[in-house]
Amino acid sequence: MIRASNLAEASHLRHGFFTRRGGVSEGVYASLNCGYGSGDDAAKVRANREAAMSLLSAGADSLATVHQVHSAKVVAVETPWPLDRRPKADGLVTDRPGIGLGIMTADCAPVLFADTKAGVAGAAHAGWRGAFVGVLQSTVEAMETLGARRNRIAAALGPCIRQPSYEVGPEFHKAFVDNDPAFEGFFKRAGRDGHFMFDLAAFVLSRLGLLGLASIEDVDEDTYPDADRFFSYRRTTHRGESDYGRGLSVVMIEER
Repeated sequence: MIRASNLAEASHLRHGFFTRRGGVSEGVYASLNCGYGSGDDAAKVRANREAAMSLLSAGADSLATVHQVHSAKVVAVETPWPLDRRPKADGLVTDRPGIGLGIMTADCAPVLFADTKAGVAGAAHAGWRGAFVGVLQSTVEAMETLGARRNRIAAALGPCIRQPSYEVGPEFHKAFVDNDPAFEGFFKRAGRDGHFMFDLAAFVLSRLGLLGLASIEDVDEDTYPDADRFFSYRRTTHRGESDYGRGLSVVMIEER
């Protein structure tokens, strides 16, 4: 489990960006696959979630996750919902102690937020599309509706695919620079003509930097090259594998 220092220093808060180690799944899902959206056995996914949450001194039933759709939609969590009733969204917020807000990733960027003075937490699934359409801003705004203040919110960017691993085509590049010419700074020319290396982490950090938060931290881990520690959709695709596991990131306000 990886922790960000700015969240680790916060009082009454638990969090973790989990690696793929320490679970019971096998094959392409080995071992701590926490994604029900994968083709893994559901009982093993449940056991993996239990193992992960036990490291936060909590149970799997306290974990709330959503059906992620690469959007800017954010939901407020009052109590974890049944698996078959998960809303479609890419951000979660809560002011209820003891609820773990969970994000699943396998190259996309998990971002965890907390204003511990207000007792409000947030979590966002920020792939390129979600970050582009505003999921980070939407998550902070949703936290504010629960009493958080931007100048007290700490945010942490977890493991995600990094620029040396993220080659994109001309259409991807064009969509960004057509929206804002300044976005050119998030791209470097790739070896293939017309292709670019995209800096997802820098783009996410730049979006966070516009929000006036108290602190922003990046754990600086690349999911693509480290097959022993992280799941990666892109690595799975390049290897021609049939499926991939999902890594879990969680933030939780403690009971006071």
